[in-house]
Amino acid sequence: MTDHDVKETLQFRKKSFNSVWDDGNQGNEQIDHSSGARSLVFHPSINDRANSLNLRSAENRLSEAVSLSAALELDIVLAEVITLNKIRPATFLGKGKLDEMSAIINAHDIELVVADCELSPGQQRNLERELKVKVIDRTGLILEIFGERAQTKEGVLQVELAHLSYQKSRLVRSWTHLERQRGGFGFMGGPGESQIESDRRLIDERIGKIKKQLSTVIKTRELHRNSRRKVPFPIIALVGYTNAGKSTLFNYLTEAKVMAEDLLFATLDPTMRNVDLPNGQKAIFSDTVGFISDLPTHLVAAFRATLEEVTEADIILHVRDISHPDTEAQKHDVEEILKSLGVLNEESKSLYEVWNKVDLLNEEERSFIENMASRIDNVTLVSAVSGEGCDVLLSSMEKELAKGKKQFELTFEHKDGADVALFYQYGEVLERIDTEEHTKLTVRLDAAAIGQLTKMGKLNES
Repeated sequence: MTDHDVKETLQFRKKSFNSVWDDGNQGNEQIDHSSGARSLVFHPSINDRANSLNLRSAENRLSEAVSLSAALELDIVLAEVITLNKIRPATFLGKGKLDEMSAIINAHDIELVVADCELSPGQQRNLERELKVKVIDRTGLILEIFGERAQTKEGVLQVELAHLSYQKSRLVRSWTHLERQRGGFGFMGGPGESQIESDRRLIDERIGKIKKQLSTVIKTRELHRNSRRKVPFPIIALVGYTNAGKSTLFNYLTEAKVMAEDLLFATLDPTMRNVDLPNGQKAIFSDTVGFISDLPTHLVAAFRATLEEVTEADIILHVRDISHPDTEAQKHDVEEILKSLGVLNEESKSLYEVWNKVDLLNEEERSFIENMASRIDNVTLVSAVSGEGCDVLLSSMEKELAKGKKQFELTFEHKDGADVALFYQYGEVLERIDTEEHTKLTVRLDAAAIGQLTKMGKLNES
């Protein structure tokens, strides 16, 4: 199979920017692809002490790579764990394994090889030369999924920025038009910039434009946050590993219709909705992008503006798939990303764990999980599908938000109905007594509401 045949076979979905599968030939128009490229997925298991301490088994990591590939509708012909004593600098895999893989590729008409690891540009290029098929690594696979799922303008810009940053280091692979262009002045033009230098410059220019556009988006998002601070409803952000059930739980609690499927990275763009807590207080719930192990640094940087919603939250709900065999490892990955955002370093931030998918546990597993949860603070067992435990979760949020609040007893004349409405808007009315002369409220307010109402002249703390 020639490089040309490979390129014609792998025609991936139309995008507003180049896919990570594009080999850099800027002259070709982007066209829709026919889904179902025949693919081989492998996860390398390195025999060393560092990897033996990994919380996940190689088989489970391979299973996740297969799920990522399935999210792109690839036809997984074969998936295997490859044991390596060491990584070869040039091709990652040894000669024997490459020969074995080539035989499999030829026997099964494989069009694409997915490596569940990070490949250097050189390793990726050399593997493609040896195997004579397209090769992508874990970062490229995740970037491609994000490229398909982003819906909002901000999401598309963030993904494109990540794509370009990734592509910039890989301009050397599979390029056939890197000869030097003629340049200079007069009749004897000297050597101009090479094609690769020209393309790198174009990418740099595009990255600059995207960053300017994103800076505008960030300013707009900050204005929205300032508006929410003026009407200080508490913000509760849902975070968690991809496919842990965040969007399903979000839909149940808010009656929203956010896409929720048994699929990795089903939703990317953040969504916010109002929810009435049991005491009548309003809170804003925010659904965010799911995390994953070895999340590409390009994506963390690109989505930092979106993830700032998490840093602004009063409570962070860490939704975990408690039925997953790697739930502890997934928890570790999520916490590492939250630490990188500076979230877990803030003592004032409330982190609450939601152990989801209890409906998938058998009786023995459920009994064990319930006993474990009973010994841990800030944990609630729920099933986002059936709604089991969601009432308990909302009550827990209500109690958590009540911490640090002050209680006031206020008296209003009947003509002050607008002021009474303000306290309903900004606080939690615990009791109301209407007499012939007055309206008496017992209201609980947080620090932000106290400051705002005091500034408005509606409250005197003394």
